[in-house]
Amino acid sequence: MYIESVLYYSNNLRKNMRVNIYGTAGLPILCFPAQDSMANNYEEFGLVNEIADYIDGERVQLYCVDSNDIESWSNKNGDPAWRANRQEEYFRFITEELVPYINSRKRSFCEPFTFGVSMGANHAALTFLRRPDLFSGMLSFSGVFTVKYFFNDYCDGTLYNNAPELFMPNLPKDHPYIDLYNQKKIIFCIGQGAWEEGLPTYHHLESVFREKGINAWFDYWGHDVAHDWPWWLVQIRYFLPYILEDK
Repeated sequence: MYIESVLYYSNNLRKNMRVNIYGTAGLPILCFPAQDSMANNYEEFGLVNEIADYIDGERVQLYCVDSNDIESWSNKNGDPAWRANRQEEYFRFITEELVPYINSRKRSFCEPFTFGVSMGANHAALTFLRRPDLFSGMLSFSGVFTVKYFFNDYCDGTLYNNAPELFMPNLPKDHPYIDLYNQKKIIFCIGQGAWEEGLPTYHHLESVFREKGINAWFDYWGHDVAHDWPWWLVQIRYFLPYILEDK
């Protein structure tokens, strides 16, 4: 398998960010790691190996990026406005810097697909939902879509823009993004077993999407399905054939 590790200096974050690239061609998938984790997260926990046949077969190419959660979502003792701003700067790093970099390297005509597990699921969703023009779709496993989980009762305009459960209900039904969403593949998956604290937030988002007329696949796995890597490995193999249809 072709593996490359790139140290990318982000002007938005004003620091270096690691991006691990797996494979040479295929649908580019931008992978956000679990909370506080880094670019090697998917390799360490076996997901890269789990889909090695797709990578070596040039069906997909993974771009796994560092998180910045330790300064934003996880930094519960920090100033909340500063934390929210660091998340916004991370979003801008992704959309203004990393996506153009991916597009400059990819050998596919497809736009990148966003993917994440746990906290990475939040990043995958909010990045796609704010900029559907940049991506071909999104895949979100086991997120927790409520800013109160991370910021208690604090919310400002910056944090609002990084919270799909807040900005999506206010999206006008005639907003041009709705037609754009419906041209993409949108998948939210979560188990109903141990540690799946985000389950109620998935039900809330599903109701919002339905009310807006946005086509999205909300898939709820069984009560034995936990918030853990062994299940995410099963889920990625389950959804990849659907993602790659027509690619």
